[in-house]
Amino acid sequence: MMPDTNSSSMWLIYTLSTVITWGLYGLLLHTGQLAMGDPVHGRTKAFLFVGVAYFLTAVLAPLALLWFGGADWSFPSKGLGWSLVAGILGAIGALCVLLAFGAKGNPVTVMTIVFAGAPIVNAITALAMHPPTEGWSSIRWQFVLGIVLAVAGGTLVSYYKPPAGKPVAAKPAQTVLVDSSSTAKR
Repeated sequence: MMPDTNSSSMWLIYTLSTVITWGLYGLLLHTGQLAMGDPVHGRTKAFLFVGVAYFLTAVLAPLALLWFGGADWSFPSKGLGWSLVAGILGAIGALCVLLAFGAKGNPVTVMTIVFAGAPIVNAITALAMHPPTEGWSSIRWQFVLGIVLAVAGGTLVSYYKPPAGKPVAAKPAQTVLVDSSSTAKR
């Protein structure tokens, strides 16, 4: 059975959960990349496990929710197409975060720019796709101020972040090797 999402406060709980998980995402992704112990392919290895995590949470979990929720299995092409494009954009964004880390981007700076910039892109794109019914002049000054403050906040956090402390010595990574050359014998 699907959870009751009609509660007046559930949207805020889900939103704050997203803030927490996405707020931790970049730092933990960078930590995972470094913990791979592979300066050449560590980013790609970390991204592989992001994909595994997405499969578990974004494929298996919704399938279970749909199955146990008694959903019909029709997927209109327009909804399927937009959802697929959104997923591709999300995956490209995750890859670009890793590439930014690999290009020596500091996780605090990278994620601050991402999370200050993404709402601006979202707001402008949403306005372009769904213009205000009362015209562009109906946009309130507080909305514009919010965008300006997001830019200012992202800039200030990026430029004036506290200096990083001494890195904690990482424990030697436990390596799991997969022997792809052997074949199962029956």
